[in-house]
Amino acid sequence: MDIEQLWEKAKEKTEVVRGRVKGLSTFSQTDVPYVFLAESAVNEGNTVVRRGKVLVERPMVILPQDMPQFEGFDFEEDLDISQELIQTFFLMRGIRFPSLKYNNIVQEIDVDERALSKCVEKHKKHLERAEDVSTALVLGPEDCWQFSLLFYMASLVGRCARTDIMNLLNRMNKDE
Repeated sequence: MDIEQLWEKAKEKTEVVRGRVKGLSTFSQTDVPYVFLAESAVNEGNTVVRRGKVLVERPMVILPQDMPQFEGFDFEEDLDISQELIQTFFLMRGIRFPSLKYNNIVQEIDVDERALSKCVEKHKKHLERAEDVSTALVLGPEDCWQFSLLFYMASLVGRCARTDIMNLLNRMNKDE
């Protein structure tokens, strides 16, 4: 499958069941934990469970506008797609990520022998019982999980834009 087909597939099938309540930090690193669920492509009726976090951080070197860095998404390893092609692909479609560093750290990959719908309920209940308002529960296709996670991150970045602008203006006013 080429990058365009993977993108369209992820766009159609990604669902954020439960997003994080808190937004991204304007001035420091934010850890965005997630549980990603996908129907197994190998064993029908099973669910692939990815637990991890995306670290969203300000790079030490100032990056050019619209040149985010994506690490740990395994684009090259899993999909044979270079970082430059990903950036160009987003740029050509008018998709803009702030020039931050997005570092995905997969902590665990597991297979649950239950159907996707049962796994969704299980993880939703677990997050509710734990009163975990930071961990997102995201569903999507197994073969393009990277794009599904980036859809979630883009929605989080968009949701935080107004707050970020206000925080930046407040900081500038304090510095004057």
